[in-house]
Amino acid sequence: MTIKIRFGGYQGDNSVHTRGAKVFCKALTRLVGDQVEVIFHQNIVQDGHKASALLSMTESGDLEGCYFSSSYLADRVPELALFDQHFAVPDRRRAYAVLDGSLGARLAAEVEANTNYAVLGYWDNGLRHISARDQAIRSLADCTGLKLRTLASEDHQRVFRALGFEPMAIDVRDLPSAVADGTVDAQENPLTNIYNFRLHDTHRTVTLTGHLLGVALVLFNRQALESWPPTVREAVRAAVTEATAAQRRFAEEDDDICAAGLTADGVTLVHLTEAERGELAAAAAPEVQKTRARFGAELIALFENDLAKVSL
Repeated sequence: MTIKIRFGGYQGDNSVHTRGAKVFCKALTRLVGDQVEVIFHQNIVQDGHKASALLSMTESGDLEGCYFSSSYLADRVPELALFDQHFAVPDRRRAYAVLDGSLGARLAAEVEANTNYAVLGYWDNGLRHISARDQAIRSLADCTGLKLRTLASEDHQRVFRALGFEPMAIDVRDLPSAVADGTVDAQENPLTNIYNFRLHDTHRTVTLTGHLLGVALVLFNRQALESWPPTVREAVRAAVTEATAAQRRFAEEDDDICAAGLTADGVTLVHLTEAERGELAAAAAPEVQKTRARFGAELIALFENDLAKVSL
């Protein structure tokens, strides 16, 4: 009997997540052939769903798998907030060391213990930057009083309040209209989202803060995964591993492509000086420390040790 595997997403053709998901589908088909039928629901938003519905649809079994931001599960798996330390991870190489190291394995186990998901991969959800309608964000004074769209995470929102923003949680489905109609003055996202969602049609300045590397979990319904024959389970894991390597490569390449596209469209890309970024990081630090204080010394040690494994 053919096993049907439905994998969901929420973005368009150019998305690095969409491209990664297509690598997964192709790899799985190559590995197990007609044992499975892989169905990729590329953009559930077009079917009237909120993007965040991917989580409930996967956990309930309406989908077998999806990708989604780790921040949206931090209320159920608090340890995932370790990925949400603004200004704490200086580059992608060290972020990947954390994701692929002891901490990533530990957090995957925590997700499995507290939800009906299995975490099969960690995708690059992009270095996050701040775009604004009317001004460049270079200092705390520039942030003061601006309505900023950010993720539905209290840890994220505390950090942005510390910078002076008035944070607002808005689903990805509603983000383009919130930017276009002035519901928000600023928002924070990777360049790929700013460019592909056409946020820059309204927000003409992007400050390259690189304040956080977002993490997208590759999630599967745990009961469904465990019900498949070992050969299929192993093939799914291998296909996700192959897709993860490709997706991360796409994400890094896409930063350059989108930066060039934004510049060609007349958007100003603001590069912060070390002192300017330092001011923002220093203001965020007390709130980041509050996040870290919730976790035991063992988890913090895993995070720090994985970071330290990458030479400068």
